[in-house]
Amino acid sequence: MLAEALRLLEQAAEPGVADGMSRFGIATADRVIGIRVGTVRGIAKALGRDQALAERLWDAGVYEARLLACFVGEPGALSATGMDRWAAGFDNWATCDTACFDLFDKSPLAWDAVPRWAEDDREFVRRGAFALLAGLALHAKKLGDAPFLEALPLIEAHADDPRNFVKKGVSWALRGIGMRNPALHAAASEMAERLAASPRPAACWIGRDAARDLARPAARRKAGLT
Repeated sequence: MLAEALRLLEQAAEPGVADGMSRFGIATADRVIGIRVGTVRGIAKALGRDQALAERLWDAGVYEARLLACFVGEPGALSATGMDRWAAGFDNWATCDTACFDLFDKSPLAWDAVPRWAEDDREFVRRGAFALLAGLALHAKKLGDAPFLEALPLIEAHADDPRNFVKKGVSWALRGIGMRNPALHAAASEMAERLAASPRPAACWIGRDAARDLARPAARRKAGLT
């Protein structure tokens, strides 16, 4: 099955796609075939969910194979050890966000991973914590407010990380929480304003970015305020 999946990826290569990755800040040590993400999703749909295949794809040394692994992985078959192993392999925002937003946030183990990864100093592992939190904010429709309110101090604690991909992830999580409902919008907006007034450059940037986004009419409508 791995050989077939890799063959499908190789057949889907498009000229210029690999060259364009640098424009989006995607750098990886893996080999890049050059395939649009939508095409990778289509291949995943044809293959179906298969966690054993996902593990082999993750280890194949190919950027698009790792994306495909995220789309064919089975949330219910994930383990904390396996999630940590993948997180340790994150070397760019696209792989990190795809794993967190398309697979990990659907696992019952997701919430435990958020604080664990947030305390990890590796840039893309820490980003993974907040990408995962943003994914939960968007996709976990039935959850109450308590877990998200409890996550706000974690956001504040790491708002002083100056690394670009981390601070963008922290802002993403804060904005995602604030768009769930009016109560969380109020809590997230209050934190954003407080961070915006911080003397710490990264925290100030995150606060301003989140406050600006949460004040948009579209964000307020999404939160149920209008």
